[in-house]
Formats: sequence, structure tokens, C-alpha cells
Amino acid sequence: MRKYETLYIIQPTLEEEAVKALVERFSALITEQGGQVEKVDEWGKRRLAYPIDDFREGYYVLMNFSSDADTPQELERVFKITDGVIRYLIIREDE
Repeated sequence: MRKYETLYIIQPTLEEEAVKALVERFSALITEQGGQVEKVDEWGKRRLAYPIDDFREGYYVLMNFSSDADTPQELERVFKITDGVIRYLIIREDE
């Protein structure tokens, strides 16, 4: 298993319950794929460096997880089709 880190930004207009539901959904996706979520760090609402889709701030979430190579691809696919996510980045951590 490899270690990965993902940072994603959720629309600031979503309710708190909707944000929690998205975080749980992405964590569940990793565990369903056979991975293990090591840490979820919710940074909260922060100002963006530049406007993205007319948003000036977003809800930041940092997640560290271990999985095989297929899980980040599936997570990226889900990020792309989820309306609440305005930006994301998945990187593989060095050993």
C-alpha cells in the first residue's frame, strides 16, 4: 500500500451538514476500496488566493490515507463529478 495526501476545497455556500456528509463520503470511498484513512484535518473556511468559480473562499479539508494505486484514480473521478468540490489535489507521499 502507498501513502497519499489529498487536499480538497468545498464550496462555502454549503451547509455544515452537507460539508460533513461530503467528508464522510470521501472517507468511506477510500475504505470501500480497501484503503485506510489515517487522518482527516478540516481546516474550515479560508480565503482563496484567487477566485474559483466566483467563490472567494472555500472550506478546506486535508486527508492522509493509504491505499493501492487504483483508489486515487477513483477518488479523483468522484471529485470531478461532485458539485460541491471546487478544487482538489492528490499527491503520493514519498516513503
